Amino acid sequence: MALGRVIYVAHTVCIRSELQPMAPDRIGSSSSSRQRDLVFVVNPLGANGRTGKEWRKLVPYLRSRLGKECNICESITSGPCHAIDITREAIREGADAVIAVGGDGTLHEVVNGFFWAGKPVVSQVKESTHSTALGLIPLGTGSDFARTFGWKNDPHEAIERVARGLRSMIDVGVITGESCDHHYFINVADIHLSAKAGFYASRYKRFGNLCYVIGALQAFIGHQNQDMRIRFNDGPWETCPQVTALCIGNAKYFGGGMKITPNADPFSRNLEVVTLQNFKWYDFVLKLHKLYSGTHLSVKNVSDRRD
Repeated sequence: MALGRVIYVAHTVCIRSELQPMAPDRIGSSSSSRQRDLVFVVNPLGANGRTGKEWRKLVPYLRSRLGKECNICESITSGPCHAIDITREAIREGADAVIAVGGDGTLHEVVNGFFWAGKPVVSQVKESTHSTALGLIPLGTGSDFARTFGWKNDPHEAIERVARGLRSMIDVGVITGESCDHHYFINVADIHLSAKAGFYASRYKRFGNLCYVIGALQAFIGHQNQDMRIRFNDGPWETCPQVTALCIGNAKYFGGGMKITPNADPFSRNLEVVTLQNFKWYDFVLKLHKLYSGTHLSVKNVSDRRD
């Protein structure tokens, strides 16, 4: 597993990569004779409540498809950050996989549950070589992380991926602040306007993926572009004037299908950093189609860097 580290203090950003290789294997390769323990972390409020409804319809098929070879545990979240606690407990109890059921928010919490105090959470009941896999059944509003792999919002396809039990190495980004706390991301970390847009978008999920566009337009109200200092991989500090949004991509998509970091690859051990400068709300509207198609890197006031 590779860690791309981002340190953000006020309007100063430091970005570097740390590499920790982990060999891919199969979930059941070391103990194929026993049933796998799978924990499904479900956010019933995802996609404006659609996730919970779809999950209830899916459970009978899930049990018929996996019930003979797996021990299935269903954990329903009750509020923000609950998925983090569920995941940590599952890993400590030796789960073979923790599978996020929902959108990118649920996946984000589950990913953070794999770590504690800057270190991976480990099983307390199984051998030291045992590791818990991360899985995903995309049933959220955006499901942007799944787009990078070309996965559809088809839960039956997702269950088949879980049934195959294949693991692969993937990168994870980590943000550390002045207090040395750690916050992990597997998709795209964003700063300034795009972060505010994500906050406002949560109010409009009834509009589907359009909620992110509405959220961005609302975020522009009262927004001021600001200068930032950025450092890449312990290089010199660089001043980046009038930053509208800074996006650090481990994968390609955010905001309901915007291909914001089109060259990012979660297997590359590198992060892609895209900076939007001096944007106004009308620039966002006029260039929206380029943001969705991933052709915005050629636009004036958009810069791209991979480290």
